[in-house]
Amino acid sequence: MSVMESLATRRTYRRFAQRPVPRDVVEDIVEALRLSSCGANRQAVRLVVVQSPELVAKVQPLVKWAAYLPPEQGTPKAEELPTLYVAVVQDSSIPGDLATDTGIALANMTLAAWDKGVGSCIMGAINKPELTKLLGITEPEKLAFMIAFGYPTHSSAVVPMTPDTGVKYYLDDQRNYCVPKRSAEEIARIL
Repeated sequence: MSVMESLATRRTYRRFAQRPVPRDVVEDIVEALRLSSCGANRQAVRLVVVQSPELVAKVQPLVKWAAYLPPEQGTPKAEELPTLYVAVVQDSSIPGDLATDTGIALANMTLAAWDKGVGSCIMGAINKPELTKLLGITEPEKLAFMIAFGYPTHSSAVVPMTPDTGVKYYLDDQRNYCVPKRSAEEIARIL
């Protein structure tokens, strides 16, 4: 798959097969972070990989899914939950632009997983205090995001943004995600 095909198909996924993410994919996610570009090569982004079914189950109630959809549509059911979570942590003792470094790392990790057919959902609506405690994250590290990973059981496709859709993603009749995107002409001026 070309890079542009990966970018077009690596969407957010929220329903997963109950199949563990294999070790080689977890290793690729970690390696994608390790190789990420970052300001002054400071490497301040860290991970906590959550793969035991017991701990994955404890993470689940501490994250929120699909803010644009009613919970009964956007929250995965018990048989659709991710099988892997990764906590993205920032070492606040290292100076620099942690937001930019984290954004690059998020893109790299989710693309590395997608290269092997593993979908993801980057989650910012999370219970940081409870997750920090559950995952044993201590100062100077700070939890920034959770990423859910697994093998998707639905599709997710880019559709044209219209006045009717606006920016909000929605489900089609088969419960697949439709993600409205602005046209290239709307987002770029070529001089």
